[in-house]
Amino acid sequence: MKLTLKSLFTISALSAVAIAPMLLSAGSASAQAVRTVQAQPVKGTNASYVGAGVAAGVTNGGQGGDEAEFGGTIQGRFALPKVPVSVRGAVLFSDETSAIAPMVTVDVPVARNTNVYVGGGASLVEADGQNTPLGNRDSFAGVVGVESQFGQNIVGYSDVKVGLNAYENSSAEAVSVQAGVGIRF
Repeated sequence: MKLTLKSLFTISALSAVAIAPMLLSAGSASAQAVRTVQAQPVKGTNASYVGAGVAAGVTNGGQGGDEAEFGGTIQGRFALPKVPVSVRGAVLFSDETSAIAPMVTVDVPVARNTNVYVGGGASLVEADGQNTPLGNRDSFAGVVGVESQFGQNIVGYSDVKVGLNAYENSSAEAVSVQAGVGIRF
């Protein structure tokens, strides 16, 4: 599991870009809470949802045929009651095949109706050797992301998934960025 400097930089940069707007809005919300007599605790969203969006692979395996893939994603979250843990599932697909990514995450509220989440699981490629946005073979995978609920039933989400040793004939990591909109259930 050798992470290259380029992979670490890419993951760090994408994480910072995804989380920075939430931190800025949390900072202004914190300043406003200080002005009130009794500060309210930050309450993120506990929405369980299923959604769809885009998935863009940003790495390749370094071998012929291991190109980064652009595709789509179907993603869902089941929030466990009374604990800051969720069970998530995603299908990242390309025109060749798909990767199924079951994961467990820890959810941290950062603003009203907004969570940052981090966790891990697996990436299971339907047809080994065929490219998906998250590599071309089964691997362990991690995720960091943000989700925010709008109104009663709409949730927007974005995350970065990293598949460890996710390419055949290569020890390269696969990095994929997802964004989409879901409907609460």
